[in-house]
Amino acid sequence: MAKLTKNRKKVLDKLEPGKAYRLIEAAELVKETNTARFDASVDMDIRLGIDPRKSNQMVRGVVTLPHGTGKETRVLVLCTPDKEEEAKEAGADYVGLDEYVEKIKSGWTDVDVVITMPTVMAKIGALGRILGPRGLMPNPKSGTVTMDIGKAVKEVKMGKIDFKVDKYGIVHSSIGKVSFQPQQIAENAREFISTIQKLKPAAAKGTYIKSIYLSSTMSPSIRVDAKALDE
Repeated sequence: MAKLTKNRKKVLDKLEPGKAYRLIEAAELVKETNTARFDASVDMDIRLGIDPRKSNQMVRGVVTLPHGTGKETRVLVLCTPDKEEEAKEAGADYVGLDEYVEKIKSGWTDVDVVITMPTVMAKIGALGRILGPRGLMPNPKSGTVTMDIGKAVKEVKMGKIDFKVDKYGIVHSSIGKVSFQPQQIAENAREFISTIQKLKPAAAKGTYIKSIYLSSTMSPSIRVDAKALDE
């Protein structure tokens, strides 16, 4: 068994074993227990009482966090020439079509979000095997396949994130940075949880939200009391 370092022991001493904390307390603790020397991400893991193998229990959606994610999101817009100026004015980092399609085919995926138009999806479809595994494939349900390119880019830049339950029934996402104030972390977390609650599948039985954990990139997980989210 690995020996605990002095710093790790000090961090663990701040947490009560088995305790579920109020959301604002967890937000404060995630800052206090962070040991990274950089502005680490704050992550949230929510275990759901669903069977993700069944299509009628799939949980997937988008949410715009009130305080953003705290990181610069690199956006690629694949569009026709008449939409390029709209995309650039909205803040897209890369704009074009054929040249970027070829670039992606060659292995380039140095972006966080890809936004495109319904009229060019035939060209984008061929990129599925590259973009899909990286979570970059545009999807109408997440708002990344749209004719309103400018609005889509602005929403992503403001903190809109796309999430999907994994095969273990867990939804995982970064919801901010440790440099955020505890109240900002808590408000982002509350918005994320609220969105997931609204997406509860009709076929889901029993307890829907089984557990919620908050952590930073290099901190222990802190259990959140799912029954005290409004406190």
